[in-house]
Amino acid sequence: MAHSIRPDAVLIQAVIAGALSFAHLHDLAAAAGQTGWKAWAYPVSVDLLLVAAWRRLRSDGPSRLAWSWFLIALAASLGANVATAGFLDLQHPPAWLRFGIAGWPALAFLGGTLLAHAPDSARHRMPVPPASAAPAPAPEPEHVPEPDSLPVAAADKAPVLPAVDPAPPVPAALVDHARKVADAHEARTGTPIDTDTLRTRLGVPAPMADAIAAQLI
Repeated sequence: MAHSIRPDAVLIQAVIAGALSFAHLHDLAAAAGQTGWKAWAYPVSVDLLLVAAWRRLRSDGPSRLAWSWFLIALAASLGANVATAGFLDLQHPPAWLRFGIAGWPALAFLGGTLLAHAPDSARHRMPVPPASAAPAPAPEPEHVPEPDSLPVAAADKAPVLPAVDPAPPVPAALVDHARKVADAHEARTGTPIDTDTLRTRLGVPAPMADAIAAQLI
């Protein structure tokens, strides 16, 4: 069944505003001496950096890195809109404008690289150790003679204790990562991270989360 296409006023407004901003960035780059395809590449670079920073803010929450590059890209876009409104003589662009346009590719490349490769909890979640790395079975308790074969005093002083399963071994890298996650949680919320939240953030079983939490104290 075909769906009817209904015009969305917000979407139409976004397309118009984006097209105008795109054209202003192109005109500013062309006035600064970037001709041909290079003038068209500048608005693409600015808009992509803006979208990448906004996506980082939406997916990972507020951070100094994402906000910094979002404001830089927004300033470049707004600056082009203002500059092409007659506040600058684009027939004789000032030297600082040429300098800024010429240096933008390196700045945008740095920002895009940092936004794409900065660590975050989703992309760098430590994997759960494979089955081959499961904790070794608890050693069998030593044979204890029956109480009847021991003197009464020895039987009273050496009660048989139940075997306790040892805590699962935790890789050092996982403990370090968990400590970073716990520090980030406490810095953001003001309270120490609890074991259930730690287990969810790391994606590990409950016993291993308990063992990691014990090492973070």
